[in-house]
Amino acid sequence: MKPFFLVTLILVILAFGTANAVQFQATNNAKGTAGGTRFDSQIGVGYTAQVMATSSNFIWNTFNQKAADRKNVALVTLVVESVDGVVAYTSNNGIHVSESYIAGYSGDVKTEFVGVLYHEMTHVWQWDGQGNAPGGLIEGIADFVRLKAGYAPSHWVKPGQGNKWDQGYEVTAYFLDYCNMLKSGFVSQLNAKMKDRYSKDFFVQLLGKTVDQLWSDYKAKYGN
Repeated sequence: MKPFFLVTLILVILAFGTANAVQFQATNNAKGTAGGTRFDSQIGVGYTAQVMATSSNFIWNTFNQKAADRKNVALVTLVVESVDGVVAYTSNNGIHVSESYIAGYSGDVKTEFVGVLYHEMTHVWQWDGQGNAPGGLIEGIADFVRLKAGYAPSHWVKPGQGNKWDQGYEVTAYFLDYCNMLKSGFVSQLNAKMKDRYSKDFFVQLLGKTVDQLWSDYKAKYGN
């Protein structure tokens, strides 16, 4: 076997990760750009595939999901490429990460990238009430997972801040964390209920109060 072919084969293997029969593939389609070069030098496809696998296991545990409880997904892909206007997005079990964001991020880009990855991988595995759940709740659950994994960045708002419970992202993540403290496993149970439909009454069923009352209690707890 020629040395070049061996190196290529090793790189291909490193670009894949596995977890519970799910495969994870990472690709850098931005080679030659500032972000693509920084990705290769500070993160890499092999490390990315590993994090895709470990984050999936973390998400399944957070959602208390066995194989039979979760989506039937055989392959999850991630591509670093030119993406306009967003840090990253997930579509059809594929994650797309902006090379310009990687290039322009000031600080520990590897840790930031992992945090983004936990958020986006959550979108692959979470239920959304057949598309009927509020977008802010879906984004909030993804940031809740990022929070519980220990990758909440310093620029997030503080607990108790925000204008409404489904404002999304860290605002909703901290509210969900409060609800989860009221009842351990709340977020996993809420996610499970959203497999086939969505209703605000899920909050009443799980916590005995409307989501609006819970939001008022949450704001009062932090003096807001």
